[in-house]
Amino acid sequence: MDDIVIKAMGKWPNVPACYGWLGLDARGDWYLRDLAVQAQGSFPQIKGEKIVHSKWIAFMGRNYAADANGCWFFQNGPQRVFVELEVTPWVFRFGKTVTELISHTGVLTESLGFVQDEHGYVYAKTPIGLGLLHSHEVALLAEHIDDRLLAIEEASSKDFERKYGYVKSPGVYSAIATVPPQEPSVR
Repeated sequence: MDDIVIKAMGKWPNVPACYGWLGLDARGDWYLRDLAVQAQGSFPQIKGEKIVHSKWIAFMGRNYAADANGCWFFQNGPQRVFVELEVTPWVFRFGKTVTELISHTGVLTESLGFVQDEHGYVYAKTPIGLGLLHSHEVALLAEHIDDRLLAIEEASSKDFERKYGYVKSPGVYSAIATVPPQEPSVR
């Protein structure tokens, strides 16, 4: 996390968390969801306003983390803004090879294997967690599978949150969770 964010957390330690105001879609795009948008429906059916400012997106990426319960958030100074996930906490594109991956936040990682769900979506298992493979990358992956350089396992997406330790809707989770809030873990 940025030093300025860490200092703000120390200066104002008891700022309430924010739920429902930020979404991450299946393409790795961030959406701001004000009260009027939230009143229209849940994410991702009603997305809100796409955040396009490159410096703001980079700041969000540097300050993106998960708590011990698997709820992902953007630490905005002293306030933790929990993220509604359309699919997974990460969206990956290929780097120089099909085993090198770059997350929507710019984190470089590697594939430990690929998984396809019952809807045909492809995910990468990585040291930083499970992430959806960006739709623009699927054709390149298919070429390598056809060449028998890679294999894809099949799995049901209904088990992903539990199996891979993330929560798609932290606001819903916080309302029913019995685990007390934990310190963030930067990934």
